[in-house]
Amino acid sequence: MPRSRLQTVQAPCKVNLHLGIYAEKDARGYHRVDSVMVPVGLCNTITIEAAPETSVAFEPALDGLVRRNATQRAVELLSQELGVDECVAVRIERRIPSGGGLGSSSADAGSVLRTLAERWDVDPLDQRVVGVARRVGADVAFFLNPVPSLLRGAGDTLEKTFPALAGVPLALVMPEGCASSTREVYEEFDRIPTVPERPDALCDALASGNILGIAARIYNNLAPAALRLKPAMGEPAAWLERQPGVIASQITGSGSCSFAICESASAAERIVRTAENEHGWWAKAVFTVGLDGQVC
Repeated sequence: MPRSRLQTVQAPCKVNLHLGIYAEKDARGYHRVDSVMVPVGLCNTITIEAAPETSVAFEPALDGLVRRNATQRAVELLSQELGVDECVAVRIERRIPSGGGLGSSSADAGSVLRTLAERWDVDPLDQRVVGVARRVGADVAFFLNPVPSLLRGAGDTLEKTFPALAGVPLALVMPEGCASSTREVYEEFDRIPTVPERPDALCDALASGNILGIAARIYNNLAPAALRLKPAMGEPAAWLERQPGVIASQITGSGSCSFAICESASAAERIVRTAENEHGWWAKAVFTVGLDGQVC
């Protein structure tokens, strides 16, 4: 495609249907992980265009002092890896909250890598692109092809993809002030490590599109560590479990957002209104999303 072209893409977030953390670590110091993720229709809007120099801007701006953010690093590494000298201006309109376990920075970096690879006539799943994604962050590789997936290694090595799981209503609920850094949560996990369940039964349900089977098998053994650091995170998590219309719920990633698989879109919307109006929590009613044209 012409490199002068302005591109606009939607970067969906994710929830972990299964997150199994092991005590063992690889040579990089990363924990061994089983991660089953699905894309969700809460999206950041990303625009990319040619520019005199490469830049990454966020709206609203990221809180605090940001060192080289994941997206900036992804652009620089990919251009070096592919030997491309085009500079690009990247603008990210943020809707995915940070610190929720929804993969906000990974979604940005992975979506930019996917778009730039296509812009530069390279398959987004080319091993050079995948290698850059793995260097940038554990979840980034998922967003090169955001479909229901099982990743292993450090959560950065794709093992299997599943049919699109579009249209499942979810309620996302997150309290204020409960975000911990991923590093802090893993350090807390190391203090009291547990052996995770295997994701096999969940993967079987996901492969067959069995929503009730999926709901019965969602799992996260990192959540207890997150809750020990921020006990207030447990209030919306427990509240969701009690709401009519919720099939199953859990904390996603390292927190602080909980998600509920709901019986209907109207149930998800009702839960979100109550969470906002009666508790003051951030909340969104969303759907799981499918492939390209269906994303966000």
